[in-house]
Amino acid sequence: MNVTEFSKRVGLNPHTVRYYDKIGLLDDVHRLSNGHRSFSEKDVTWIEFVQRLKNTGMPLEKILEYALLRKKGSETLAQRKELLAEHSSNLQQRISLEKQHLKKLCEKIELYQSALEGKTSLD
Repeated sequence: MNVTEFSKRVGLNPHTVRYYDKIGLLDDVHRLSNGHRSFSEKDVTWIEFVQRLKNTGMPLEKILEYALLRKKGSETLAQRKELLAEHSSNLQQRISLEKQHLKKLCEKIELYQSALEGKTSLD
């Protein structure tokens, strides 16, 4: 599939796809005889994982580090595992904090609901 088809499939704009390829985030994208990129299902699977990392807050620099380790092969399994474990720990901390924020927001909403029903006064 070409850049346009690929970008639609994975939900990225073509500029972002080209940028990711340029910085080495995509793994050896096949080129046609005319020089145009041609993406495979393997590329779709990889970019979906990249998007998951990005959506969970992993900085692009760390994603690139992971991608470079991945390209080096199985000798980097321990390093990749450690990088993902560190990200997982950071994500768990963020989720915990977000849950605390959500709890406080819900308490405030309940307070306003009680005031609207005349059960409590905010004065």
